[in-house]
Amino acid sequence: MKNWKFYNALFARILLLMIPFFFCVFLVYKELYYNAILVGFVVFLLLSEMYFFVKGQTLFYDKMLLSILQDDFSNNFPEESNKENFRNLFLLYDKLKVQRQEQTSKERVYQSILNNIDTATLILEKEGGEDWNLFLMNDCFSNLFKVPKVSQWKYLKNYLPSLCEEIEKTDFTELKTAISIKIEDQDLQTFVLQTSHTKMYDKEYFIILLDSIQRVIEKKEKEAWINLMKIISHELMNSLTPIRALSQNLLQIVDQEELEEDDFEDIKSSISTIINRSDHLQVFVENYRKLAMLPTPTKKMTPIKVLFEDCLRVMSPILKTEDIELVNEINSSRSILIDKSQIEQVIINLITNSIYALKEKREKKMFLSSYTENNRFFIAISDNGKGIDTEIRDKVFLPFFTTRKDGAGIGLTLSKNIIEAHGGYLSYQTDEEKTSFVICLI
Repeated sequence: MKNWKFYNALFARILLLMIPFFFCVFLVYKELYYNAILVGFVVFLLLSEMYFFVKGQTLFYDKMLLSILQDDFSNNFPEESNKENFRNLFLLYDKLKVQRQEQTSKERVYQSILNNIDTATLILEKEGGEDWNLFLMNDCFSNLFKVPKVSQWKYLKNYLPSLCEEIEKTDFTELKTAISIKIEDQDLQTFVLQTSHTKMYDKEYFIILLDSIQRVIEKKEKEAWINLMKIISHELMNSLTPIRALSQNLLQIVDQEELEEDDFEDIKSSISTIINRSDHLQVFVENYRKLAMLPTPTKKMTPIKVLFEDCLRVMSPILKTEDIELVNEINSSRSILIDKSQIEQVIINLITNSIYALKEKREKKMFLSSYTENNRFFIAISDNGKGIDTEIRDKVFLPFFTTRKDGAGIGLTLSKNIIEAHGGYLSYQTDEEKTSFVICLI
C-alpha cells in the first residue's frame, strides 16, 4: 500500500529538520555556542514533532488493523483520515465491516428460523482435537428438555445425561433412529433422533434433531381434525344456507293476505329444495356414522380366490360396460383370516375408484395381483388411469374429500379404517404409467 501523502509529509519534515541541524553544526564550528544551543532547541522541537507525527500514523495503522483482526467494527475513525493517508486501509475496513454486518444479519435470520421450528435442534462444534462445544441450541430444545443454553457439551451432560450418553454411543456419526430417554424424574419418552456430520475448513459440526413421537402424533391428529372440521363445516353450510334462505322466503309468502298461483309454486319449489338438502344432510351424517361406528371385524379363514371371485362377480358387468381390460394375476391358494364382507367392501371401493380413474383413457387396463413378503400378505389393485395429482396426495384418505361430482368422499377413508381394524394398512403408489393401491394384511 502506497501512501504518497504520508511519504511527502515525512520527507518535508526531514528536509526541514536537516536545515537547522546543519546550521547548528555550522554555529558550533564558529564557536557561537549560545546561538547553536538556540538552534539546537529548534532542532529538538522539530525532531519531537516528527516523532509524534510518525507515531500517530503508526498507532492509527495498528488500531485499525487490530480492529480488523479482532473482528471489532465498532470504532469510528476520523472522517478526514479517509481522505488522507489511509484511503486504501479505510476501503478495506469498510468492506469488511459491511461483510460482517451482512453475516451478522444472516446469522440472526438463521437463528430466528431455528428458534421458530417445532423440532428440537442442537448444533455442536469443535476445532482440531478439542472437545465439542455447543454452537447453537434452539428454543424448542431448551424448552422441551428444560435446560439453559450452555456453551459446552460437558455442561449439557450434567442436565441430560441419558440423551448425551445415547449420542456418545453413536460416536457422533450420522444416523436416524428412535430412542427412549428419561428426562429428570419423568417417565421414559420416545424421540426420533436424526444426526448429521459436516466439516468446514478446520472445524467440524454435528447437527442433532429430536422430535417427540407423541408431539408428532398430536400434531398430525390436530391437522386431521382441522381438515375434517373444514369439510364438515363446508357441507353443513352448503345445506343450511339455502334452507335458511328458503325458510325466510316461505315466511314472507305466508305473511301475505292473499296467495296467488305463483306463490303456491314458489312454496312447492322451496319445500322440495329444503327436503333435498335435508336428505343430503341425512346422507352426510349417515356416512359420518359409518366412519365413526365401524363394527369390529368378525374374522374367519377365507380363501383368496373365493374372495376375489365374489368381488368380480359384482364388478364384472361394470368392467365390461366401461370396456376395461382386467389383468387378474391372483392365483394364490392361500387362505387369510379376515372379515370377508368388510374386505369385499374395500376391494369393491378400490375397483370402483379405478373405474372412475380410467374414464378418460382410450386404452383401459386394470391389474389385480397378490404376493407375500416378510410374513405379510399384500393385495395390489392397479390401473393405468389419470393417477393422483401432486396437490391432493396428502388428502386422498381424508374423510369426505372427493374429486368426483357424485362422490361422498368416504370410500378410501372407510377402506383404510377397515384394513387398520384388521391390523394392516392401506397405501398407494403413483407414477406416470400406473397407480396402485396396496392392501397389507398380517
